[in-house]
Amino acid sequence: MTDLCEVGMDDLWSVTTLLLQVWFSVMIGLIMIPAMFGLSLGVTSVYIQILVKILEWSTLRIQRGHRDRPTLPVPAPLPNGLIQREGGSMEHEMGELRRYRTQSISRGEFALSDSFYFYRKGLESIVDDQVTQRFSSEELVSWNLLTRTNHNFHYISLRLTVIWGLGVIIRYCVLFPLRITLAIIGLSWLVIGTSLVGFLPNRRVKNWLSELVHLMCYRICARGLSATIQYHNKNNKPQKGGICVANHTSPIDIVILANDGCYAMVGQSHSGLMGVIQRSMVRSCPHVWFERSEMRDRHAVTSRLRAHVAAKSNLPILIFPEGTCINNTSVMMFKKGSFEIGGTIYPVAIKYDPRFGDAFWNSAKYNMVSYLLRMMTSWAIVVNVWYLPPMTRQEGEDATKFANRVKSAIAHQGGLLDMAWDGSLKRDKVKEEFKEHQQKMYSSMVVGKKARTSQEPHTESTKR
Repeated sequence: MTDLCEVGMDDLWSVTTLLLQVWFSVMIGLIMIPAMFGLSLGVTSVYIQILVKILEWSTLRIQRGHRDRPTLPVPAPLPNGLIQREGGSMEHEMGELRRYRTQSISRGEFALSDSFYFYRKGLESIVDDQVTQRFSSEELVSWNLLTRTNHNFHYISLRLTVIWGLGVIIRYCVLFPLRITLAIIGLSWLVIGTSLVGFLPNRRVKNWLSELVHLMCYRICARGLSATIQYHNKNNKPQKGGICVANHTSPIDIVILANDGCYAMVGQSHSGLMGVIQRSMVRSCPHVWFERSEMRDRHAVTSRLRAHVAAKSNLPILIFPEGTCINNTSVMMFKKGSFEIGGTIYPVAIKYDPRFGDAFWNSAKYNMVSYLLRMMTSWAIVVNVWYLPPMTRQEGEDATKFANRVKSAIAHQGGLLDMAWDGSLKRDKVKEEFKEHQQKMYSSMVVGKKARTSQEPHTESTKR
């Protein structure tokens, strides 16, 4: 009996060893090596095409189920503006309200009808809040076989349930182990490779090897997410000595962009595993990491970034001026600090396809580990990246107007809503200066001075 047990254990160990050898051989030969050299065997493209067919079939099946069973709840429509907003200025809209008074009011006088303007704006903000909905995941029109992305799914058919069950097995038992293995290999190679390159003297060979190591690591990590990335207008790619600015949806934005070129990262220094990665990266490449105390010193940050840009041999700086993650339906206010540095700005628009997985990181709801788990158990990451023509500040244009011009270009190219709201509203209260801005506008209008017309982004702040 003991001999039989030993033989059985030996056979089990042999089978396990064989499976691991096949696993790593397939992963290294068909995924890692092609990824390191920027090649594709077309497996991911075929996988995405199969997914599209399955999702189209499931959508039709759900629609037919709703027709055959009227008792099933109908999916709620996506929020697309519950009310129709007036597009005029404060002065124009209040003038319209005053027209209905039988007694005329001279300039410098308060009219009780003026209060209805503020009542209406407050109610509009309560009924149809256009800001806070940008900080939650986008609800899809149809179910994509990920239970977490649609709250309207109810049992419809056995076939659809079986397809969903098979999807769970594939995503958690096949894709997740493969992706976590690739992520560990990519990050390990990033730490080891950049640390080794860091021992070389500062010459052209070191820079070339540093860029090669970064590209290889990010490409392996991108394959670990089953990322399908389509780059457009590559002739506008950011150049050395420039500043690359992009809309921000997720921490993996860095992986998506660095998969096609190297960048100098900007951010706060961390401890732990993130600190180990940062310290190894900065040995081989001039990334710009700030201590927590320095981050509060705006002039110190600007001077360090300006010094980096002044060296035309340095990699372009990658900055996300929104300062927080937005759910990829809009672009919110760009902080002007990035546009005070000087130099050439290279705008980049990033647009994810939510059908295959929700790339948005809701940091108020999920920590980094939970978010990465969701990413690695999604179907795939499908994204389009547009490189826009380089832009510079025009004569007489201040940093704020320049930032708004760049933001509008990114929003237009990516098909995103251009919003003037500050992304810091995700965690902070509305600044007092926004409220004071409304008060000054109304005061100047009452006393007879010309009021500014660009007030719409601030009217909703009275509600918050």
